[in-house]
Parts: sequence; structure tokens; C-alpha cells
Amino acid sequence: MEEKLQSYLKVLLQKKGSDLHLTAGSRVYMRINGELEIFSKEKQSGKEIEAIARAILTPQEYGRLIEEKELDCSYVLDENNRFRVNFFYQIDGLSASMRLVPAEILSLDDLHHPEVIKELADLDRGLVLVTGASGSGKSTTTAAILDRINKSKKKHIITIEDPIEFVHEDINCLVSQRAIGSSSRSYSTALRAALREDIDIIFIGEMRDLETIEIALHAANTGQLVFSTLHTLDAKETIDRIIGMFPKEEQNRIRMMLSFVLEGVISQRLVEMFNGERTAAVEVMRKTKRVTELIADERDAEILEAIEDGRRIYGTQSFDQALLDLFNQDKISKKVVLENATNPADLKLELEGIGGASDRGDSFEASEIIDDFELKEDRENKKEKKASKKQ
Repeated sequence: MEEKLQSYLKVLLQKKGSDLHLTAGSRVYMRINGELEIFSKEKQSGKEIEAIARAILTPQEYGRLIEEKELDCSYVLDENNRFRVNFFYQIDGLSASMRLVPAEILSLDDLHHPEVIKELADLDRGLVLVTGASGSGKSTTTAAILDRINKSKKKHIITIEDPIEFVHEDINCLVSQRAIGSSSRSYSTALRAALREDIDIIFIGEMRDLETIEIALHAANTGQLVFSTLHTLDAKETIDRIIGMFPKEEQNRIRMMLSFVLEGVISQRLVEMFNGERTAAVEVMRKTKRVTELIADERDAEILEAIEDGRRIYGTQSFDQALLDLFNQDKISKKVVLENATNPADLKLELEGIGGASDRGDSFEASEIIDDFELKEDRENKKEKKASKKQ
């Protein structure tokens, strides 16, 4: 059965896809340029996928899968292609999702990320979070950040992942990579141990639970540089999610600690370009006096405005500013801008002042995304605000 799996993965690579889905009771699916496509005519049975699992897992891993009903692991197809694998049971039996992990670690320049992310990578201490939906490129960005550190500093880096995705060779840094399950029982136990291992930089694959978050905050507070990821959409939601995971009586303490140690939040959304490929629109929040005060004073709703206002001085940017940049670079259409915008009504008004959309092959009407009545109402509200200010 491993040969059959390898044949699927080779087709995925030929099609430049990102994910393979083997689901009991369904056909084989592949994700190509962000869209799921059917690959096989016949449906897969749970027994077929169980045979694949037995072929590629160690006896210990297979035993954990049977006991826990799910398992994260890695699969190496060849020296250039590794996959992150998740086995899980659903109503029709065992299923598997496999995501390609590129062998090459791209640089922040290769990814065309904002320059301010290099400044976050060059910090000596604090907490930096990379966030976004599943498949938005968080792992690629964190790998680029760690690679920059590995090439420019002489530090001890520990990564704690489930499973290990990008493999970092020792360049100027000593890099120790630990996998949950095979190298440690949990994120929290591995992270607690890391604090006794003379580390400078910690990468936590995901802050999944309250205990892991608290230890990460403690590490950042005591002088380490901590990177981690969260499945949140933007900086404001990230802050709300972290604080909201704690009991109410603890939230003020966590809020104050977070305002002190949180150095930056990098949030990503993949958007479709004119050529059919995808690129990342990136929001970046940087720790400033204003942001620190907003977090401490529970004024999270004002964080987006602080991000946008800090662009010229601090290099920060909101999603809408990033989308507008991509539009001005002739990479994405107006439709893609408005579909992915945080405030589509406001951004639509700004786009109305930019000529040349029709010259870019963009025949999109804004009414497909935003109701004309809402736009009219938005304009009237702005007129009323201006009138009241004059009075």
C-alpha cells in the first residue's frame, strides 16, 4: 500500500499541490492552488487507509493511533519532499490528510514579507506570534525567521513541534528539534524542560492550552525570545484569544504580562493573484508605547487603528494596507481585495480613488461583495460625522 500512497504523492508534486486527502468512504482529493480537486474515481475504504498507516508508521505510532484515535507524524517521500501527516477516525473509518513541507527554507525576502518582520527576528527577548488560518503559511514564515537567526547569530535554538516540519541544520546556531510523541509527551513538559537547557530562542509549534501559554509568557518574561503560532485571524483576535483562555480572576494579570512581553504579531492570509498562484497578505503589529497601553487598558478595539497609524514610523501594517499594496503592484484584483479585506466598505471607498482597475482585467462590480445600500449608508454616516465636527 505504500507504493500506492507514493504514486498519489508524486501526482500531487507534479500538479504543484499542497495537500492530499485520503478519506474512508470517499474518493481521493488533492488541494491545487487552494482548491480541492477529485483525483480518483473509486472510493477509498477504511481498511485501505489502515493498510497505509501500518506500512508507514512504527509499531509504537500505530499503537498510539489505535488508542488515541488520531496521530500527527511526518512522512519522507524522498530527500527533497517531506509531508506532515494527520491520521484520524471519522464515521466511515480511518482517514488521513498529508501536507507538503518544502525541503527548501525560503528567506523573508523570498517570501516578500515586510521589512519589519526582520526586526522581529532580530530581537533578543520577548514573544512573537505568527497567526492565521490553517494553510496560510505560518510554518513557512516561522521557518524563514528561524533560518535568519540561524545564519546571523550564535544562539541555542530549541523547537518543539507536533510533528517536526522544516528541518534546520546547525549553521551558526545550535538547533535542537523535539517532536511531541517521540521526543516529549506534551508541549508543556517539553517547554518546561527547555527552560533548564541553556536556551536563547524557543519555537513552540502551537500554543494549544493554558499551561503552554503561561510557560511561554514566563519564558519571554525571563529573557528568552519565544516564537509560536495560533489559529487566529489578526492581532486583536490573538490578544483576545490568549487572555480569554484564562479564568476571569487571572485575566488582568495575564493582560499586564502580555502587554509587557508581546513584541509582535504577524498574521497572514493567502490570496489569489492574477496568475492563479497565491501570495500572502500580511498584517504586522509591533510593540510600541501606544500598543502596550491599549493592551493593558483593555482597549483592544483600537489596536487596528494603532497598527495603521504606525506604518510610516514603525513599519507596521494592517491587512487592508497590505491588500492595497498588492493591488497597486498589479498582483491581485479589486474583487480579491474586497473579498479578503477587514473593512471592505472603507477599502472600497479608497479603491474608488485609484484609477486603472479596468486596465488590469478587473471587471468586478463591488455590489458582488458589498450591498450598495450599506455603502450609501456608510457614506452618509461619514458625512454626518464631518458635519458635526464643523458645528
